[in-house]
Amino acid sequence: MKLTAEEVRKVAHLARLGLPDEDLEALSTELTRILDYVDKVGELDTEAIPPTAQVGDVVEAFREDEVGASIGTDAAIANAPASERPYIRVAAMQE
Repeated sequence: MKLTAEEVRKVAHLARLGLPDEDLEALSTELTRILDYVDKVGELDTEAIPPTAQVGDVVEAFREDEVGASIGTDAAIANAPASERPYIRVAAMQE
């Protein structure tokens, strides 16, 4: 399955990645190779392998919540590209 530069551009836009046009062709080739490799997995005979939800032991990875110091509104907003105090302004999502 050959991805076009236009398809890579669309995926990059949806992922909010700013890719220069000169990188699109190289990324198209790389992503096509990755997808071709994933297709090879689909060719494997997995009839004798039972379905599994995970391959390793389930370990409780969560810890108890602890109240701690916050960096504060001013420090958080200072790193935002745009703000309307006390909020961080973000672009609207578009398809």
